[in-house]
Amino acid sequence: MQILVRYKICIVCIVVFCSNLKAQKYTLADTLKGTITPERAWWDVNYYHLSVAVNLNDSTISGSNVIQFTVKDSSKRMQIDLQAPMQIRSIIKSGKPLSYQSVGNAHFITFDENLPINSSQQITVNFYGSPFVGDNPPWSGGIVWSTDSKGKPFVATACQSIGASVWWPCKDHPYDEPDSVKISVTVPKKLMNVSNGRLVSTQKNRKTKTYTWEVSNPINNYGVNLNIGNYTHIKHAFNGEKGLLNCNYYVLKQDKHKAKKYFKDQVTKMLTAFEHWFGPYPFYKDGYKLVQAPYVGMEHQSSVTYGNGFKYGYGDYRISNTKWDTLFDFIIIHESGHEWFANSITNTDVADMWIHEGFTSYSENLFVNYHFGKQASSEYVIGTRQRIRNTTPIITDYNVSNQPPSDMYFKGAQLPHYLRSLLNNDDKWRAILRKMNVQFYHKTISSAQLENFLIQETGYDLKNFFHQYLRTTQIPTLEYQKTETDFLYRWTNTIDSYNAPLRIFRNNESLLIHPTNSFKKLSLNKTDEIKFDPNFYIQLHQLAN
Repeated sequence: MQILVRYKICIVCIVVFCSNLKAQKYTLADTLKGTITPERAWWDVNYYHLSVAVNLNDSTISGSNVIQFTVKDSSKRMQIDLQAPMQIRSIIKSGKPLSYQSVGNAHFITFDENLPINSSQQITVNFYGSPFVGDNPPWSGGIVWSTDSKGKPFVATACQSIGASVWWPCKDHPYDEPDSVKISVTVPKKLMNVSNGRLVSTQKNRKTKTYTWEVSNPINNYGVNLNIGNYTHIKHAFNGEKGLLNCNYYVLKQDKHKAKKYFKDQVTKMLTAFEHWFGPYPFYKDGYKLVQAPYVGMEHQSSVTYGNGFKYGYGDYRISNTKWDTLFDFIIIHESGHEWFANSITNTDVADMWIHEGFTSYSENLFVNYHFGKQASSEYVIGTRQRIRNTTPIITDYNVSNQPPSDMYFKGAQLPHYLRSLLNNDDKWRAILRKMNVQFYHKTISSAQLENFLIQETGYDLKNFFHQYLRTTQIPTLEYQKTETDFLYRWTNTIDSYNAPLRIFRNNESLLIHPTNSFKKLSLNKTDEIKFDPNFYIQLHQLAN
């Protein structure tokens, strides 16, 4: 029941929009998508039952989403998101249709009266349409309509950047996750749908089958997925820190022989390394899945998608330009690392997505460390610095839908590596990473929360460190001069009062120095040699004597 937007709603939207105009011009759609609007703030989503039928003949989706929520504050107006060209058929509460008004991709529902605080409520949103087609998934995402090598339909969703509302109606903001989700997908009877969580039922219809999956943990919206193909099922159990973890692999039937041993080997190595460093896999109740997809891959929670061709590396792309790139399957390791960082620990605002990508890129380095040694991991993470651009700060503007730059990956990974090198105590660093995954388990957090946690746990004053690397493009430069009797040093190219410590070597002695913006002095003997630890992502500038 889509009707014209009222004047009052337009005024409110314009005010919100204008308040978010900063150095970059954002659209009204960016603001409505990226802001915790008043129409979002008053209710807490508890549960979704997403039920869809996929029509391969005309590439359309139709279905419903049952939304259960708790009322936190009294209100009559609710924001639900669904992106064009998808359309809402109706919104129902207690058998009665609700009126709603649309502002682009945001749909504002009006209730007859204020809903009681602390009450549990439910609405059903019925929808249909042809979802936006991703032209370069998962980066430019949406839905992928494809065929496999045998000419059979091969369909998947990938919507991290564009948002889950590209194909289903939801509260499309990362700050509020449902506690659980049921996903029912109806497909032609000769195909299978694989989604998140565990398969709880398969219903045979006359020409179709309906596969119902249940997720028993909180899940971010973009992590909810569907994968449709001529799949076969492979499974094994991993003996992990919390007991047996069910590992399930869904691959095209013609690729079963390639996948069976390959997936088990790579997943076992991944889980062994990551449980060592980060603690137990975060979703034992829902299990772990790899699902073959018609694009390179994505970190869908408990349903990681894979399209890297059953081979080590990452196609022809070399992440670090070291030999370590060629010794593991990048997609399996990276996308599975997101189970800890993105799926269990999730950013509250998209501006802080470095929490997802920086720590997951760093997880690759720790995988290398576990299986090939510390020197290998150091070479790997240092090698990724060639990918850093430093044209835009890692953290972008808040309260708008604005994807951070690619530096959130490779530059983001340098920050935890810097801290590990600063501590020079791997047992302590591992304990910090594991505590981080306990303290923020299944939570949405801000960068500020994570920064404060790391400051407290390392014991170092790192406020300016995080500000420098996350919110500016300046790389700290150690300006130094070596004489016969002294080593003079200071920070330049930094924010005011920058004071991050740094490790150097005097002969074979490891020293932690504390540069500031003023010169400090370290006494030397005539024969002393100074070397710099390459694990610290900085620049060096030697002054002439």
